[in-house]
Amino acid sequence: MNRVSIRILIAAAASLAVISAANAASPTKTATTSKGPTLTDSRGMSLYTFDKDSDGKSACNGPCVANWPVLKAEASDQPGDGYSIITRDDGSKQWAYKGKPLYTFVKDQKAGDITGDGFLNGVWHLAQP
Repeated sequence: MNRVSIRILIAAAASLAVISAANAASPTKTATTSKGPTLTDSRGMSLYTFDKDSDGKSACNGPCVANWPVLKAEASDQPGDGYSIITRDDGSKQWAYKGKPLYTFVKDQKAGDITGDGFLNGVWHLAQP
């Protein structure tokens, strides 16, 4: 291959990487609730953060997850734009926003419910953009 061909291949690969990153779907949506803008899952269910989580590490395991299901990340998902993917204690993947793992709440029955905000002496909070 000559130098021109190599440069064209490098430019094409770089363009493809930029296009792929730009087309990566956000793992959340934003809805307006009585408490302002709130991150939601694809079904419109409110997302929450947990004060006991440390940056990039979930403290909600075992029975906690039964009440606070995680926003699961798939192997093919790509982080970006404030979102990261953490590895949970059980090896599964979970979405985090600005380093905070994201969860739904089982007592939220329909899109727009925010019953988990302030739950358990205020350690659960709506995830807000």
